[in-house]
Amino acid sequence: MKAALFEKPGAFTVVQKSLRRMEENEILVRVDACGICGTDLHIVDGTSRSTPPVVLGHEYSGVVEDAGKVARIVEGTRVAVDPNIPCGTCFYCRRGLVHLCAGLRALGVDIDGGMAEYCIVPKEQLHMLPANMSAEAGALIEPLSCAVHGVDKAGIKPGDAVVVLGGGTVGLIMLQLVKNAGAATTILVEPLEHKRRIAQKLGADVVLNPSEVDVVAAVLEHTEVGADVVIECVGRPATMQMSLALARRGGIVEFFGVCPIGVTIPMEPNLVYFKELTIVGSYVNPHTFTRAAALLSTGKVRTDELMIQQFPLDGVHEAFEALREGRTLKSIIRPGM
Repeated sequence: MKAALFEKPGAFTVVQKSLRRMEENEILVRVDACGICGTDLHIVDGTSRSTPPVVLGHEYSGVVEDAGKVARIVEGTRVAVDPNIPCGTCFYCRRGLVHLCAGLRALGVDIDGGMAEYCIVPKEQLHMLPANMSAEAGALIEPLSCAVHGVDKAGIKPGDAVVVLGGGTVGLIMLQLVKNAGAATTILVEPLEHKRRIAQKLGADVVLNPSEVDVVAAVLEHTEVGADVVIECVGRPATMQMSLALARRGGIVEFFGVCPIGVTIPMEPNLVYFKELTIVGSYVNPHTFTRAAALLSTGKVRTDELMIQQFPLDGVHEAFEALREGRTLKSIIRPGM
């Protein structure tokens, strides 16, 4: 089969690769659509962890090609894949914190994933796609499920003023979840005009260009005291620092964006103390996959306004560059193209 294999930074190529033999609890999936996200960019750059050589792709949907020895799964069933596989026995798993599993492995990061014509998947990782959902939307369930966990962690209450930093795919998804959670005022901060336009279409109350306005002053103008919740969806030191200044006293700051490993930011502890800030992180998608699928299926989260561009598997490098350069909000690999 054809697959996009990551071997080390600078060595990411489309190759012919044989499938291994399936184990008793595994299923062969023919991949229909596989998304590329910021984590994939970091992996290829060598700034995010992975276990190469590995076929990348952790956001994907497809069709059951071979159910093997697994009962009650029918060949031809359309499915989406939850890539995160906990061990089930470590300290964290036994406390219900499966996403913090000491031995967590992920398809497309540690185990061959969805940037291929076919992928072998443990049966527990499969979720049936709703009948009304496209393969492309199915590939967006995974990033949405991570954002759902992020909103859970952010503790948004009806009537809150919420700032979302970043208008990429995740930021625009987060904007919609924030509105669904009951935020009275939503402020999205994004330097690129086409992303700001999409944010306005998706219902942002205020859209700010950080290249033209003092963001802190503008947020104070719209909230009087600062944001109840600030969600950083960029993954850059400057925006993470800014988030601390945007929150009101007693507010919540969430670091959702993925910074490269080893990156640090200067921080004034007295500011956190004086403002009594709560700083939280949000990591992957514990038990949120089916909720994300429901949000997409019912239209509570829209993807029709997102700039999504499809590429064949042979065009994977172009797909990465289009995302990196901001020419698309989401690159989707379609192995069948």
